[in-house]
Amino acid sequence: MDAIQISKLTKYYGKARGIMDLDLTVKAGEFFGFIGPNGAGKSTTIRTMLGLIRPTSGQVQIFGTDIRTDRETIMSRVGYLPSEAVFYHGMKVRDILKLSADLRKKDCKRDAEQLCERLQLDVSRKVEELSFGNRKKVGIVCALQHSPELLILDEPTSGLDPLMQREFFSILRERNQEGTTIFLSSHVLSEIQRNCSRAAIIREGRLIACGSVEELSRTSAKRVSIHGSVNLDGITGIRDRMETEEGVSFLYSGDINCLVRLLAQGDVKDLSVAEPDLEEIFLHYYEDGGEKA
Repeated sequence: MDAIQISKLTKYYGKARGIMDLDLTVKAGEFFGFIGPNGAGKSTTIRTMLGLIRPTSGQVQIFGTDIRTDRETIMSRVGYLPSEAVFYHGMKVRDILKLSADLRKKDCKRDAEQLCERLQLDVSRKVEELSFGNRKKVGIVCALQHSPELLILDEPTSGLDPLMQREFFSILRERNQEGTTIFLSSHVLSEIQRNCSRAAIIREGRLIACGSVEELSRTSAKRVSIHGSVNLDGITGIRDRMETEEGVSFLYSGDINCLVRLLAQGDVKDLSVAEPDLEEIFLHYYEDGGEKA
């Protein structure tokens, strides 16, 4: 079964672009990444998926059910973490967690305690006393404590220190192994590369690529790093060139034989040729326009 099925989803804010003609399917049990910089349309997509804003056109189905016709049932099966969680002032953390559980008509006390312990969250403090990172932890516990079948996470790690980020992703991987579908929206490419099996890239409100993380990482370009000196004038296919006192590195998509002949004429002390990482692939899609896969 598909956990998420989006068809021709479009949202305009007046004449301003939100998202346009999005087609996307996430299968049940996937750990799916949704990649794009700020302003690309990630949050608009998620809020429209959840029925928090109405689409201009198009359709969203969660577990085969239209979000517009049975939102209450769908939301009982979903955990959602917005990019900025806002809570009622004056409430203690434990009260917020209980309110969230009561809204879902579930007893989540045991799961909430375990999550708070792992995330080092003090439930006795008032929400206005918390740092941004600790407020994010409250949002994480609210999203996870009722053991949802689908987790939709919008920029979840902002504000978390590296140790908490590591623990957070450990929790997500455990949930995914238990069968939870995870939809992770992020502009941190390393998060997607380490944790997701498939991903989609959104640019200016449109999907420009979708496939396995391995497929998205596949490109004809290579990252070439040279220790020494070489004259690269006149050779085509070089991008993202970075020079240091020790040498130069660049992405190369030209004829490898031309590069080898050129290097033979220089003073090369060491050389490495490697696959570019997903960050470089992501920039490639943005700089060159990319193609929708």
